[in-house]
Amino acid sequence: MSPELSAARPRRRWEIWRSPADQPAWARPLLLAIAGLAAVLYAWNITSAGLAPYYAVAVKSMSESWRAFFYGAYDPAATITIDKLAGSFLPQALSVRIFGFHPWAMALPQVLEGVAAVLVMYRAVRQWAGVASALIAALLFALTPIAASVFGHSMEDGALILCLVLAADTWQRAVITGRLRSLVCSGVWVGLGFQAKMLEAWLILPALVVGYLVAAPPRLITRLWQLAVAGLVMLAVSLSWIALFTITPAGDRPYVDGSTDNSAFAMVFGYNGVERFGFSFPGAIDSGPGVPGGPGGAGGATALLGQPFGPTKLFSDAYGPQAGWLYPLAVLALIVAARLTVRTRRADPVWGGFLMWGTWLGTVGLLFSVMGTIPHTAYLTALAPPVAALSAAGIEMLVRLYRDGHPAGWLMPAAVLGEVAWAALLWRDYLGFMPWALLAAGVAGVAAATVLIRAWVTGRRRLRAASIALAVGIAAMIAAPATWAASVLDAGYAGTSFDATAGPAAGHGLFDSLRDPAVLAGAFGATQTLNPVEQAFYTYVTARERGADYLMAIPSWTETSRYILTTGKEALPLGGFSGTVLTPTLDRVRDLVRTGQLRFFLLGWFGGPGFGGAADTAGTVGAIESWVQRSCTAVPPQDFGSPPQEFGEFGGFGEPTLYDCARAATTRR
Repeated sequence: MSPELSAARPRRRWEIWRSPADQPAWARPLLLAIAGLAAVLYAWNITSAGLAPYYAVAVKSMSESWRAFFYGAYDPAATITIDKLAGSFLPQALSVRIFGFHPWAMALPQVLEGVAAVLVMYRAVRQWAGVASALIAALLFALTPIAASVFGHSMEDGALILCLVLAADTWQRAVITGRLRSLVCSGVWVGLGFQAKMLEAWLILPALVVGYLVAAPPRLITRLWQLAVAGLVMLAVSLSWIALFTITPAGDRPYVDGSTDNSAFAMVFGYNGVERFGFSFPGAIDSGPGVPGGPGGAGGATALLGQPFGPTKLFSDAYGPQAGWLYPLAVLALIVAARLTVRTRRADPVWGGFLMWGTWLGTVGLLFSVMGTIPHTAYLTALAPPVAALSAAGIEMLVRLYRDGHPAGWLMPAAVLGEVAWAALLWRDYLGFMPWALLAAGVAGVAAATVLIRAWVTGRRRLRAASIALAVGIAAMIAAPATWAASVLDAGYAGTSFDATAGPAAGHGLFDSLRDPAVLAGAFGATQTLNPVEQAFYTYVTARERGADYLMAIPSWTETSRYILTTGKEALPLGGFSGTVLTPTLDRVRDLVRTGQLRFFLLGWFGGPGFGGAADTAGTVGAIESWVQRSCTAVPPQDFGSPPQEFGEFGGFGEPTLYDCARAATTRR
């Protein structure tokens, strides 16, 4: 059957492989092939995706308790929340509830979110720039190295990016039709993105507002009130969980980690917000400038291990290869589009699209540039949609200008040469990594540009040789990101749930050793096994707990994580992620001991905020430790049936001591 007849025959709903009537017959098969490629990249290492430190424990707890599920609690008894909103972890918890607690079950939602985002990218760009650009955009998005790593691991960014792409898709529909309903839907998706990763979702707002004001067809007063309505809806969806949490009496909900006053607002807008830029916020634990968890936190560890600083960090060897291969092409597309549409009428959806995607790229890029550090490489995934959309539209635009003999057509071979030169620059610190791919891309790019220049000069732009050169030139431009994205098929280059990075390690100080999933699991408690010392503690405690509600209390989230993940029992975390959270209080702990709900304490952990132990000896945790040491009995190592030396320096985190508080319990339940 010819393509024309195939397109003409009405498509049955179940024939998902056939293009709709308004698209070429080849569009849907190619889109499905791109989505299949994305699925392979994202799911290839799903069984070895590993567990995300700290958050994997919350997912396990949320999968076992609907109360913990709603509040995003860290522990099964929901005594304390994680230091984030629960939104991005809800799909993971549901997956674990269905399939059981496995690394692949936690990673599966992100794989599905990634494939869905690829499909939505196609729809969003097709409405704006046509089918060809949309297919290229979907492919470039799928082949963004950081996306290939993030969507294969249990990280918050997968849900965020899907929501933002959906917001752009519905915004594009609103710009074309001028309908309030589509604009409100865009606001809803931004609000859901906020539930996934808080303020990072709002970074798209300047792009949506500016783009709609410039390109939407209604008159100005209509555009303004439409944006106001959509903004109110967005705000309501964004703040819905915070509002519900706030109006719930403190005694009926968990304590909010990341805050000193049990405030979800302080956790979101302070600890995870303005404090990342060095500003203080009432009620929020100091998270340090640009670093979650403070100087010793998990994000602090990223900074201490050599992450780049300064306004040019997005071009560094650590960040540039993850999302920046097509920066020059995206910027060139914006410049050319602005020049070609300088005299266009106001409500031009084409220029509006360039303006929206360009503002998105500029806003995120500027913010990441001025931050002290980027907390995790996964944040760079927010750059993938605008870079892919602008680059795809730029490729089609430059090809059209070249083939039509436009005066700006010479920019096509220039873009090819510029991109292969940029690729060589970003690749310069990794010349031992697949050097043949870089060489092949460079040779192909130079050869294609040479043919294109010759055809341009001789006026033979439409001959077969020029067409082949165009295809080769485009392939050369995207060869570098494709190579780095494809490297995730090798588990050694796929990154981890702690550090989503595709390709070779950045090689900054101690960062190399922490790329080993086994080392990560051991250092941050993301393991479902107990070592012999921990097993000895567990055996001793379970034989004597006498029906207590809590296995033990531990001032270290890393060690608490081990026991919750391995046993599924409630280990009471002291001090939360930061080690300085004011829960549980000393009075609460004494009451738990007195009523027999808690008997054992495992103390003696070294660390600091977020890195495994509470360093604030003068604070709440310090007061609890002092009381335990005065009032309870230290269990000698001999009682575990092992020589004392086995319980000396332990895993680099200090000398753990188990305390039995049975004699401190004056009453029983």
